[in-house]
Amino acid sequence: MDEKLKVYDDKMNKTIASLEGELAAIRAGRANPNVLNKIMVNYYGTPTPIQQVANVSVPEARMIHIQPWEKSMVKEIEKAIMTSDLGINPTNDGSAIRLAFPELTEERRKELAKDVKKKGENAKVAIRNIRRDGNDTLKKLKGSEVSEDEIKDLEDELQKLTDKFIKEVDKAVEAKSKEVMTV
Repeated sequence: MDEKLKVYDDKMNKTIASLEGELAAIRAGRANPNVLNKIMVNYYGTPTPIQQVANVSVPEARMIHIQPWEKSMVKEIEKAIMTSDLGINPTNDGSAIRLAFPELTEERRKELAKDVKKKGENAKVAIRNIRRDGNDTLKKLKGSEVSEDEIKDLEDELQKLTDKFIKEVDKAVEAKSKEVMTV
């Protein structure tokens, strides 16, 4: 790959990584510890991810068990989960927290699938914006020591790169939509 395009390849890879992170946080029918990734707990005045203050496990398909390393963190974790947009009430037994995931309704599954598609569209827009920035940069090379043919070749290569990443987005969205719609 040409050095001039490397920076755009990196940006597109970051877009895909960001999309995968967002999709992992969308809960499908099964309990997935990744839904806790964005939830921060007040740990001695510092916002900290739950996974850094507790042991998170999935003992059953629809249950997440959170065992804080310090008993004093139980209330903080419970509060953080309740104020998040997770939509699940934690059960606190004094030393650990359980999150029971109810069966998703058909309507909720469709909403989640729409949300997945929307996140996919946002990622595609981001990738196309990166391509546009790349094309603008390549057009500015005209008149320098880079020939018009080379610029055209670089634009074609950038388009192929864009197409490759758009396909990756489609694949990720399709896989997550399928996961969400599976009962």
